[in-house]
Amino acid sequence: MSIDKLKSEIARDFGTPAIVVDMDIIERNIAKLQKLCDTAGVANRPHMKTHKIPALARMQIAAGAQGITCQKLGEAEVMADGGIDDIIVSYNLISAARSGRLSKLLQRLPVKVCADNPVTLQAYAEAGRSADRVVDVLIECDTGRKRAGVETAREALQLAELIKADANLSLKGLLFYPTEQSWPETQTFFNEVKAGLTSLGLTAEIVSTGGTPNLVNLGSLDGATEHRAGTFIFNDRMMMACGAAELGDCALNVYSTVVSRAAPERGILDAGSKTLTSDIGALDGHGLILEHPEARIKGFAEEHGFLDLTACNARPDIGDVVRVIPNHVCVVVNMFDRLIAVRDNKVVEVFDVAARGKLV
Repeated sequence: MSIDKLKSEIARDFGTPAIVVDMDIIERNIAKLQKLCDTAGVANRPHMKTHKIPALARMQIAAGAQGITCQKLGEAEVMADGGIDDIIVSYNLISAARSGRLSKLLQRLPVKVCADNPVTLQAYAEAGRSADRVVDVLIECDTGRKRAGVETAREALQLAELIKADANLSLKGLLFYPTEQSWPETQTFFNEVKAGLTSLGLTAEIVSTGGTPNLVNLGSLDGATEHRAGTFIFNDRMMMACGAAELGDCALNVYSTVVSRAAPERGILDAGSKTLTSDIGALDGHGLILEHPEARIKGFAEEHGFLDLTACNARPDIGDVVRVIPNHVCVVVNMFDRLIAVRDNKVVEVFDVAARGKLV
């Protein structure tokens, strides 16, 4: 089937805007990531916050992944329901622990959790006591990104002492998300923490690094045991911009219809901020239109994507269906209930985005 026939079929059977993924590209991306990890000598623990679909997570594990990473407990619950039992949740789960949901999941499987402060550790200890299970904890460490994570080795070791002293907790390892430039600082940080853990009679079984943009640094941290990359399964404009992917590696397109051409130099897509999101990622415009790469999606209303067609020689007509590579695919997937899978321009499956909207 031609791409034009596929676009007509998608618009007719599903409506636009719609998310469409190429399964051949997904399988290549999964295999490539696994090979990169194998070559670097680290386990592959992909982050499912990008796709949010148990079936795709199972594909990653079948290809050799150690397990998966989730960002929220709700995602882990969905993955556990999908038959996955080796899960790290890379976030301070204070609310989820206090609500009793972490305890309930711990009764089902030994999910591993992350912390960067004593308040979170106390909540985990209470959840472990309630579940009658010792909770495996990774200490999250910040080495330049300035998100969550302790900023000094001393703080990490203080948390390790608290974990050691609590019968409901067990130190499982360390979690890092360096910037692309801060790996030397991360090595220094890790070396200091490792020495301190040895003096406490502790070891970090898991030393996890993260990020698709950091695949260029894969294996650079001496002592790393696994890596978390999420976006790589689909890729997007951000990954193209940072050099982690090329156009042919982008498996996901947003199919959108041109619904207005009120003036020669402008147009309106039916994909607005509720579809492509406002995450511009320091890029020019809000997505790459494959059929009209010179066009700019310059802004949004909720249901309107504003097109600047000034630089286009060939301009879209009203009713045309176009394919958009989004700036940040993870947040776009979270806006949709279903994902349409194709091979050779034929629809082969429809996936429910089972973990979308899992904020807790």
